[in-house]
Amino acid sequence: MAQSAWRSLEPGQRSTLVVLDASSGNRQVVHESNEYVFEAPNWTPNGASLVFNQDGRMFTVPVDGSASPAQIDTGDIDSANNDHVISPDGRVLYLSAGDGHIHAVDLGSGQVRRVTNDHGLAFTHYLHGVSPDGATLAYIGLQRRSGLAPLTNVFTIPAAGGPDIRLTDSGKPHDGSEYSPDGRWIYFNSERASKRPGHAQVFRMRTDGRDVEQLSFDDRVNWFPHVSPDGSRLVYVSFDPGVEGHPANHDVIIRSMSADGGTPDDVVRVFGGQGTINVNSWAPDSTRFAYVEYPIAD
Repeated sequence: MAQSAWRSLEPGQRSTLVVLDASSGNRQVVHESNEYVFEAPNWTPNGASLVFNQDGRMFTVPVDGSASPAQIDTGDIDSANNDHVISPDGRVLYLSAGDGHIHAVDLGSGQVRRVTNDHGLAFTHYLHGVSPDGATLAYIGLQRRSGLAPLTNVFTIPAAGGPDIRLTDSGKPHDGSEYSPDGRWIYFNSERASKRPGHAQVFRMRTDGRDVEQLSFDDRVNWFPHVSPDGSRLVYVSFDPGVEGHPANHDVIIRSMSADGGTPDDVVRVFGGQGTINVNSWAPDSTRFAYVEYPIAD
């Protein structure tokens, strides 16, 4: 889920958009800024560009870094956050905005359509996944409660608009709900099996909410599992034990493991956290993925 307001860089800090080869570990810097915080890259389905959010707007940049970022026309939306995905055909950008709703942006015309239903000001939608056929969105619904911690559960909704379906019904936090490429699973992180606050682990369930499986079992705090397009691997961001939520400006590890669970591998250690890899950023050929780090000069 996104922060409630746009954050600024610390003195000496920069945002760095990186593409990493998942096998060799080769690292390519695509774009850097010492002025702006940008977050959460998506890879376009044609493999040519990355999409990210910055100060409430959406931008695209060539993967090879051959041009500067260009702003995407999102109509009147100037409060896009780091919860956004691209339709499988590459024609629509779905995003969560400051009004608490999910919107569909036609990338050809710039026309904007609200997708989600009105459940009152206490309910906010945080988008994370689109089904492989482009027909359904998976999101986290946050329900604020007076005097109590908010409820965060997994929902789905037709991409064209329609009734919401609640897939989890728990007082424990959920986040990062995302479809597998074969459309059989929704992956997410949750504290549903935790005995201490903040101890999120990786889970998956069938797209109707059945057969919940825990996939990670360790002391670290694991967020935002992203499935490679070939369905074989997950990458996710892992915080130190004891961290609550997914805060910015932390030493984190991007880890990888089989999409069926198992022993994770440390892929790369970065200074980041919030904004690093909130949404799926795998290349279409499953060989590379993108992330953002936020180093601070000594």
